[in-house]
Amino acid sequence: MTVLKSADDKQPQLHALTELLARPDVDDRTRKRIEDEVWAVRAGMQGEREAAYAINFEYADRDNYIVIHDLRLEFGGRVAQIDHLLINVALDAWICETKSFSEGVKIDERGHWYRYGGRFAHGMESPVKQNERHVKVLGDIFDKGAVRLPRRVVTLKPNLFPVVLISNNARIDIPKSKRAAAAIEGLDTVIKIEQLVDKIRRSIDQRNPVRLLAKFVGPETILDIGNQLVALHKPGYIEYEARFGLAPAQVPETAHPAHNRRPDAAARQPGGATCATRGKTVSPNVERYSLDHPERFGGRVLCFDCQQAVPRVRHERAQ
Repeated sequence: MTVLKSADDKQPQLHALTELLARPDVDDRTRKRIEDEVWAVRAGMQGEREAAYAINFEYADRDNYIVIHDLRLEFGGRVAQIDHLLINVALDAWICETKSFSEGVKIDERGHWYRYGGRFAHGMESPVKQNERHVKVLGDIFDKGAVRLPRRVVTLKPNLFPVVLISNNARIDIPKSKRAAAAIEGLDTVIKIEQLVDKIRRSIDQRNPVRLLAKFVGPETILDIGNQLVALHKPGYIEYEARFGLAPAQVPETAHPAHNRRPDAAARQPGGATCATRGKTVSPNVERYSLDHPERFGGRVLCFDCQQAVPRVRHERAQ
């Protein structure tokens, strides 16, 4: 199985937002902003599920690919939230930014993005620009030795290919003029989810086979690279009250379960947890070992088999 990580659970985010909507001190304007955030989280979950299904269907059983979903990396003071990452034995790394739209999107002649909704098109941040930032962070991680890479006289660094995946049922409107479309940077990386497999295949077919083969590595190498990246994953945390300008709720810590609270491995008590990758229940001892080694497991709880698949970091003491 080459899927090294599944998406983190987003239900705590939705629960936290739902609790904010129930607060009496939320005015109408703030309520609308929270409702928009709920819509965005649900749309993001839908898009990521659709893309993950298509990616897993094609690549989950291939030894020459590894797949990581929902990878959040912090490096050099910057953050990359990568929806899907695929790495193959040609050392091609495909960084996928997923967007879900009920109707579709428009990219105008200046490269500005708009999403359709009702009778209007609403401006939005360019996913291409978002993905460029993710690629830069991942590139820094590879360039500065945060992940061990194979060597053949020189270090073999992955080729980074950004792609923006749009829902299959959404329309994508781009400038009709080929000249105008060609002038928009990154437009060729915007595709529908169903086109990803063909795009990856064409990328391989169009390259010089001699140079391509010179960089081939074994499945165990990309598995090692993938496990190192998963070990660097740091789950995100959003201060929703601060985002919407609300005062912290005066609720005793023991009154509610931990919904969208900042992960604090040292404060957690073992018992009843499930593996973040496989979803199966783990023993208290296995859970405690995960919590005691956040630098290795990224603050996640992993079962024994998944723990063994993650390489030890250099500064970890031998057990």
